[in-house]
Amino acid sequence: MNVVVEADGGSRGNPGPAGYGAVVKDAATGEVLAERAEGLGVTTNNVAEYQGLVAGLAAAAELGASTVDVRMDSKLVVEQMSGRWKIKHAALQPLAQEARELAERFERVRYEWVPRAQNSHADRLANEAMDAQAGKRTEVPATRTEVPANSPARWTGAQGKPTRLLLLRHGQTEMSVDRRYSGRGDVPLTELGRQQAAAAAKRIAALPGVADADEPTPILASPLTRTMQTAQAVADVVGGRVETRQGLLETDFGDWEGLTFAEAAERDPELHSRWLRDFTVPSPGGESFERVHRRVLAFRDELFETHAGRTVIVVSHVTPIKSLLRMGLDAGPSLLFRLHLDLASLSIVEFYPDGNASVRLVNDTCHLS
Repeated sequence: MNVVVEADGGSRGNPGPAGYGAVVKDAATGEVLAERAEGLGVTTNNVAEYQGLVAGLAAAAELGASTVDVRMDSKLVVEQMSGRWKIKHAALQPLAQEARELAERFERVRYEWVPRAQNSHADRLANEAMDAQAGKRTEVPATRTEVPANSPARWTGAQGKPTRLLLLRHGQTEMSVDRRYSGRGDVPLTELGRQQAAAAAKRIAALPGVADADEPTPILASPLTRTMQTAQAVADVVGGRVETRQGLLETDFGDWEGLTFAEAAERDPELHSRWLRDFTVPSPGGESFERVHRRVLAFRDELFETHAGRTVIVVSHVTPIKSLLRMGLDAGPSLLFRLHLDLASLSIVEFYPDGNASVRLVNDTCHLS
């Protein structure tokens, strides 16, 4: 399959609030096959442009493209990736290397500079990502909402009532006892796992705004047995009913499902090594962490529409919870490889309607001791 990748990035301030956009089109028909866009926090135009290129190439790889024509209005990125200009800036070198590694997956990649007017689709996606990052997806009241003196909004300048997510990882399973990759495999909790879920439920019920709320606190969970059992333990204590969300499913580990870390590394040493450092690389027959991040982002945005300004209990797995914390911290994908989450651990993140966020708690297990 031959595709065209159009990519762009921008920064409002250079450096300033930044974002990228990328679109993959069928080279023959012009049909849009994939779109990618994400806010990047504060960085430069050039970094954002490279991030757009990386996202576009990753999307083309996921689609199984054989040849890629990259079209960008960034002369710098096109000339550097074509090998005609040296890459002197230290911040761009790892991004260029990541793009080169992605390009090696295709039979051919060709880079072409185009005027900005011919790159309007990717430009629009980049600007939409920056707007969303700034909170423009949600209408912000004209008057400022007063917040308690100890609220993080006093320190961040955040305005409006936040959507507060109580992020609970499921309890122990036989797979977790053996430290095996456990993604879509549907395994139940162990006896200890049920005890962990019950303890976490009591902890959550004691939090302000949960059991004492005017209406039952929403409980959203991954549809797998281990998360549903954990979520039901919470519902039994705080009231309400459990609703499932596909976006909260764990990573699909594909052929590595049920293997230990060592077994997966022995089976596919080169791929496993790349997978551990590049979140765009999928497991064999599975999905990449980038794809998980995108579906969790879609879940979060849906949450803003259905439960804005409320406390919501989210029962899920390691990767989706890390993705939500990553969004709250406005951090890069390396967080996925550096943050540890224990079984039945509780984390809390708040998202404000003006685009700000505050991570209040990470990997708390005091209820298990």
